[in-house]
This record gives sequence, C-alpha cells and structure tokens, in this order.
Amino acid sequence: MTMDSSLKVKAGAIRARNVLTRAERITRLQELDRFDEEASVVGMPKVRVVKVSLKKKKKVKKADDEK
Repeated sequence: MTMDSSLKVKAGAIRARNVLTRAERITRLQELDRFDEEASVVGMPKVRVVKVSLKKKKKVKKADDEK
C-alpha cells in the first residue's frame, strides 16, 4: 500500500498539526503533570495543540530618501 502524499513528513514542513501522536501526547501530559502511568492509555485526556504563528517583519524606512 502506498502512503498518501499529504501524510508524508517533509524536512521543511513547519505547518501546525491538529493531531498529536500518542508519544507526543504522553510527553505533553507529563510536562503538565496530568499523566498517570497506571491509567489506561486508551482513555487519555485531550491535549490542546498550540499553533505557532509567525509575525511579519515591519519594513524599515531608509534615510536615503531624504537627500
């Protein structure tokens, strides 16, 4: 079976994903101290995905225009 091209991970892809893998969810829950190692992995609580937005740089006016 072939993998769909939209599922392939490219090195330059910085696009935010809305679904985390199980390992990513566990590490995120451990950071938040919400992960119980004795509890079932199937019923894990949801984890909010933080979307990273890049701000556009403002253009700086040059002093060359004032000759």
